[in-house]
Amino acid sequence: MSTTVNTPYRAIFCDLLTDNPIDILPLRDVTVDDYIGKAGSLSGTVPVPNAEVAARVRRIEEGRTSVYLQRGNDLWWGGIIWTSTLQSDDQGILTLGIQAATFESYAGRRVIRAPQSAYDPDYTLSWADLDQLQIARNLWNDLQTGLDGGNILVVPGTETSGVYRTVTYRDGDETTYQDALDSLAALTDGFEYHITVYTDPNSGSRVRRLVLGHPRIETGSTDLVLDRPGTILSYSFPRDATRGGTTARARGASTNTDQATESRPLASDVAAADQLIGTGEGHAGHPRIDLTSDHNDITDKKILDALAKTELGAATGAVVIPEISIRLDDLVPTALLGRTTRIRITDEWFTEGLDARYRIIGVKVSPAQRGRPDTAELYLEEAA
Repeated sequence: MSTTVNTPYRAIFCDLLTDNPIDILPLRDVTVDDYIGKAGSLSGTVPVPNAEVAARVRRIEEGRTSVYLQRGNDLWWGGIIWTSTLQSDDQGILTLGIQAATFESYAGRRVIRAPQSAYDPDYTLSWADLDQLQIARNLWNDLQTGLDGGNILVVPGTETSGVYRTVTYRDGDETTYQDALDSLAALTDGFEYHITVYTDPNSGSRVRRLVLGHPRIETGSTDLVLDRPGTILSYSFPRDATRGGTTARARGASTNTDQATESRPLASDVAAADQLIGTGEGHAGHPRIDLTSDHNDITDKKILDALAKTELGAATGAVVIPEISIRLDDLVPTALLGRTTRIRITDEWFTEGLDARYRIIGVKVSPAQRGRPDTAELYLEEAA
């Protein structure tokens, strides 16, 4: 990223637990991405030209410093610095390389445990017949309020789904909050989650908000129209049959308590896309291709059956995740994840013109460098 005075980006470093500003520092060679349902990442390099700047940069502490990437007046990315690398080249020029992940990554560093240090085999964290989005909020609230030092200021919303679940987590299973959220979200008729960052228009303060969507996160009420020739700089439509399948089975933990017999994992029934398999009447002529997934913390067969159906639905046949690269300008909104976009392409392949609707599920931003404008790569899935 350019560090000249006309760059539209700036990196704001803050204390993770209080969000109090630490410093605003130049950040170059930036790559940043964000996704629905998983943590995004940021990497970049802070130049350290002299002792005065070095004293400022030393205030960045891994695991307790957050960083925001601001473009103009808008926050485009926020997360936690997890690693850094101090380097000196052969000319004595110092830099600090940083790697950060969005605030969702904190849930992967926290484990569901009893609120005391001693192991308690009777402790459970459970909810019965409760809306799955409320369970997701409860998990995040327990992460932040169950023990001191866990509140990273993520604010939950009030979304509901009308789908009710019963879940139990036990002390000693060492289930991370992220695994609990992912397993819950992956069930049939599940949900999506994302922690978005923005500036409150009234107070001017930064906000970290947990956004939940059933069955999907939807952003914006109108389609974002992108054209080639036009805003779209390049595109790719990869098709990968090695990641897809026509049957799926999910395996869980072993439920065998008899040490004298072989321990085998609990398994779901096989979910199959029968309408695709084979060449008979009513079948589409696809071969049988089997998918398997492991979920070592699940001991409920009904949950495994639901996971198998969901995983097959997401990977039936060849997996296609289109990508387009666009020029960032004032017409492209900040909140891209979950937005529906209308892609219009006319070229030698799409001679009659492609006009299709997709939902944006991932974004990778590349700040401007010499001779190249701000760009964003959008990862897409077919819109409902």
